[in-house]
Amino acid sequence: MPIASAAASVALEGFELRVLRLPLVSPFTTSFGTETVREVIVVRAMTADGDGWGEIVTMPAPLYSSEYTRGAWDVALRWLVPALLDRGSLAPQEIAPALAPFVGHRMVKAGLELAVLDAALRSEGRALGEYLGAVRDRVPSGVSVGIQRDPGALVETVAGYLDDGYVRIKVKIKPGRDVGDTAAVRDAFGAIPLQVDANSAYTLADADLLAELDRFDLLLIEQPLQEDDLVDHATLARRLSTPVCLDESIVSVKAAADALALGAASVVNIKAGRVGGYLEAVAIHDLCRDAGIPVWCGGMLETGIGRAANAALAALPGFTLPGDVSASSRFYTRDIVTEPAVLEDGHVRVPTGHGLGIEIDPVALEDFTVARETLTR
Repeated sequence: MPIASAAASVALEGFELRVLRLPLVSPFTTSFGTETVREVIVVRAMTADGDGWGEIVTMPAPLYSSEYTRGAWDVALRWLVPALLDRGSLAPQEIAPALAPFVGHRMVKAGLELAVLDAALRSEGRALGEYLGAVRDRVPSGVSVGIQRDPGALVETVAGYLDDGYVRIKVKIKPGRDVGDTAAVRDAFGAIPLQVDANSAYTLADADLLAELDRFDLLLIEQPLQEDDLVDHATLARRLSTPVCLDESIVSVKAAADALALGAASVVNIKAGRVGGYLEAVAIHDLCRDAGIPVWCGGMLETGIGRAANAALAALPGFTLPGDVSASSRFYTRDIVTEPAVLEDGHVRVPTGHGLGIEIDPVALEDFTVARETLTR
């Protein structure tokens, strides 16, 4: 299901980049560390027809991926933004080709593309969901639960999210906090939709341990091995009855095609930032849908900017599993948009306004800003 029609070109006048630091409502712990504050880069594309907004979802340190905030800030200001401004007039679908000479930095490219896409669609009076090919007006919402101090605390935390109405629980795991934590949640809540996420914390030598998770009837195990271990993932997938889902390994349509050809995954997590943008994300969706592979939309603790875009993406027909498009209040007591995402009967609505369908709260944006740079033509 390719995107029906190209978005219009916009006359770029400049880009404003801001580093924001938003306190999290509670610490979020994964196999690679604990976050108490979300550091993120917000992009404003300034065009002759108005502004558009994007979000660069890097983290402060290169732990989830090789990308990190200061590196993203540097490459954006030094190379990528100037390359776009040199073009003058540019359509969103031309962003990826324009930035292709610069190796990597997919999260930066995704944030820049989204800002231009938002500006272009606002100027046309079109919603992002309509443009991408959304078929639903709301999407089922799952929640990602970080590693807690012990299994009892995990059960208590999961109970709260189930009471809130989340329709799927994802539990972060790491060596020493895997089988016991999963057993505690399954024993406490029975046959709830449940999956686990290892964030590359294991190796193929842990196959017997990971096979112990088969008895919990999980929806999937996400990214058990390292990002570049496609062959080992294929070997592991043959050892497990639990479906193997890839996250960090899927950085492009080519990577997704390779993973499917090898049998390294039977489910794919699509994160627009990780793959270089929402247009590449749609292409991966199309590839997986045609191959009969279910996909779901992952999250990177986005602000209301990226959360709105993720809701639009997750409304495409191939997204058949609940994703991580949670309510803003899951992570933030105060967001930077005027109408943060909320949970309604276990679902989040797909914005229908022009572009992303959100409006920025200028006071909140200013309050959370710790650095700002503007480049103009």
